[in-house]
Amino acid sequence: MTEPVTLDIISDPICPWCYIGKSQLDCALAAAPDHPFAIQWHPFQLNPDMPREGMDRRDYLAGKFGGQKGAVQAYLPVVEKAEALGLKIDFEGMKRTPNTIDAHRLIHWAGIESKQTKAVDALFHAYFVDARDIGNHDVLGDIADGIGLDASLVLKLLSGDTDVMEIRARDTHSREMGVTSVPTFVVAGQHAVPGAQPPELWARVIAELQQQTNA
Repeated sequence: MTEPVTLDIISDPICPWCYIGKSQLDCALAAAPDHPFAIQWHPFQLNPDMPREGMDRRDYLAGKFGGQKGAVQAYLPVVEKAEALGLKIDFEGMKRTPNTIDAHRLIHWAGIESKQTKAVDALFHAYFVDARDIGNHDVLGDIADGIGLDASLVLKLLSGDTDVMEIRARDTHSREMGVTSVPTFVVAGQHAVPGAQPPELWARVIAELQQQTNA
């Protein structure tokens, strides 16, 4: 049996390239069911200074891209790539841009129950496909319930500041290690692979790891 190899993924659930990158990784993993990866997700906030309650998406786009026209240009490569992969992104339906600290807390708690990747998948689906506000505690409670977590406990934890400082410290640690954009993948704690990579790259990485193990 192949020894597990840690694949650390640094991401933010409102990052479209993280959504795309995970989809491409999933294709490679599905084609190699005996892959050695043990996946761990790590927090990174694209907008660390976002108000805790989030903000109106139009205001966000105006501040970041100078308005709708600038946003359309900025997101065009995302839209084209998503369409090529058959992924839905409902940019038109998004009304708010959330602060993702609480979404990252949910991912952290899901990890304790070995449901981290399920939480990430559910958050991506809620935000990009259903255009839900994943900063909203009721939405996060629904997501928790949908992946088999205790929603009442999650809502209770969200009402306080449990693990907020830990999430922020882990985000800071990634930045101090040189991470400036997401997704960033770290293979075996050593090799950083930035950006949304095609399934072919992951297939080569998996094959190389398996060869090293069998050598």
